[in-house]
Amino acid sequence: MVKEETYEKYTELVEALRHHDFKYYIEAKPEISDYEYDVLYKELEEIEKGHPQWILPSSPTQVISDSTHSTFKRKAHSAPMLSLANTYNREELCDFVDRLHKLLETKTAPICAELKMDGLAISLRYENGVLVHGITRGDGKKGDDITQNIKTIKSLPYKLKGKNIPEVLEVRAEVFMPLQVFQELNRVKEESGEEIWANPRNAAAGSLKLLDSKEVYRRKLDFIAFGIIEDSSRQVKYQHEVPAYLKGLGFPTFSEDQIAVVETAEQILEYAAKIEKQRSEMRFEIDGIVLKLDSIDKRKALGTTAKVPRWAVAYKFAAEKATTTIESITVQVGRTGVLTPVAELAPVFLAGSTIARATLHNMDEIRRKDIRIGDTVWIEKGGDVIPKVTLVDFEKRPKNSTPWNMPLECPSCGERVVREEGEVATRCINHKECTAQNIKKLIFFASKPAMDIENLGDKVVEKLVDSGLVQKFSDIYKLTSDDLLTLEGFKEKSADNLIDAIEKSKDIEFYRLILALGIKFVGKGTAEVIAAHAKTLEAFMNLSELEIVDLDGVGEKVAHSVIDYLAHPTHIQELKDLEQLGVKPIVPKVATNSDHPFFGKTFVLTGSLEGYTRTEAGSLIKERGGKVSSSVSAKTDFLLYGEEAGSKLKKAQKLGVALMTEEEFNKSL
Repeated sequence: MVKEETYEKYTELVEALRHHDFKYYIEAKPEISDYEYDVLYKELEEIEKGHPQWILPSSPTQVISDSTHSTFKRKAHSAPMLSLANTYNREELCDFVDRLHKLLETKTAPICAELKMDGLAISLRYENGVLVHGITRGDGKKGDDITQNIKTIKSLPYKLKGKNIPEVLEVRAEVFMPLQVFQELNRVKEESGEEIWANPRNAAAGSLKLLDSKEVYRRKLDFIAFGIIEDSSRQVKYQHEVPAYLKGLGFPTFSEDQIAVVETAEQILEYAAKIEKQRSEMRFEIDGIVLKLDSIDKRKALGTTAKVPRWAVAYKFAAEKATTTIESITVQVGRTGVLTPVAELAPVFLAGSTIARATLHNMDEIRRKDIRIGDTVWIEKGGDVIPKVTLVDFEKRPKNSTPWNMPLECPSCGERVVREEGEVATRCINHKECTAQNIKKLIFFASKPAMDIENLGDKVVEKLVDSGLVQKFSDIYKLTSDDLLTLEGFKEKSADNLIDAIEKSKDIEFYRLILALGIKFVGKGTAEVIAAHAKTLEAFMNLSELEIVDLDGVGEKVAHSVIDYLAHPTHIQELKDLEQLGVKPIVPKVATNSDHPFFGKTFVLTGSLEGYTRTEAGSLIKERGGKVSSSVSAKTDFLLYGEEAGSKLKKAQKLGVALMTEEEFNKSL
């Protein structure tokens, strides 16, 4: 609560919260933590309680923040999607329990406790067992129709399973990006010099708002269904029965040990403590627990306010934070030349481990938070692999403090660094001779996702480079046991083990080799598509830009990057050297059933298919010897189309391309 309440300060607080709502819901780039937001929100509530005549219709306490996106169709919710009130302590929990008793005029009120996921809330509607649409929360009354994008989620059922399928079923669910996926994608973004996501929730929200469903599919989103809004069969009467019921229909839900029926504040806190211990082992982020009146029928009697249901509340965990000081700021150079500042911290224990370093991401982030050497800072462990600095305690800043700036020269090779217009990254463009870049490239080449050379870790690569034994990828395959025995730490057995692992990697899957090259913008999915098309190293080296662009799921930016890589004679020579040294990537198997109607035929997919994502349908076509293209031309044999097919359908009709419905596709399979 502010010390002096004035109408001017009240309106400033309203505008500040509206600004943070915009950064969180629309841009998915929050500037403050959830806890800091909640503190400001409670301050606003207190002011409005004391001065109800000041309340503005636009106040965040009066309206649900609108997260709709102008590029999506808006669709009305059959029932409002409300927010939840937040609680943080035992006193507030007791108030909630007492309020339920008072409203229900009873001494006991069983409450279902479950996880509070930190994702994106959506509503899914099924009619006659078939998915009709998926809508985001939006402003609570209308949301974005993201049906096409949620169909890319592998765990999402298009058709419900079981015997007693209701005619109408509407469920609430939470879409999330698995922590492992989030960490890997953020690592790739940071290495490419792109702005990273603040947390998995923002990553999921940003992914669902993409216009390209193929790119959404590559983000590997998942979801969990947790609530029922409408069920024509009325088979469930209690919230604790919902997970088992929805699981029987084919939805991913909370497990039995993740929910509990409780009645008192003590039981709630006991459940919360159990869940908080399990928090670090979960594959998705949670920031607390949700408490709902267990009886679904009795909820109607309690009703809702303009923003929140009276029968539910969230109990949020304290953020995993600690204070420490920044002793220095060092700069790491990544394999693409991106310079990343890192805070070297006075070691502090946080969330089960001792933290001595925290990424500062880029110069923009340092300026925005005004981070300096010697500062006392709050660090937080969220979805990132490396903890991050969230706040600076300016009152404890040393008097002789000065702003920190990115070095003008690469700390590894001494060459001048550049920052291109429109990019957040500062780069060393000395790609040929920068030792740090070369070491990172070699480390990635040998890593598990790429060539998977066991025992060739970071420290070993550094020793090999320092000794002069390895400078490029092909040098790895020239190593002998005698070479390794000259290095500190190697004995006969460890040397032989590494040589065996290097030999084994020669027969790696083709896409892994393409990925290992470290071509900008080429991730695992893109590498798989290119490998399946090229089939041989020779064909890969001779790819044209038009050929790559025509591949399903590969855009112009990626195609240009691949061609730019292949245009360098040194890269081509390196690929030839790898081949001569025995690296023979495994060529994907091609369907040999020439009798199948798909064999040798080129398909283009458009519109929304009922039983498959377009990626899944494309895989089925390829398994039968067919090809999938992203654009319609005179060479297209079939256009497989679903609902809301657009310009591709019109073009196919104009060119006389054979049209195939999903029903015809199923019969042909």
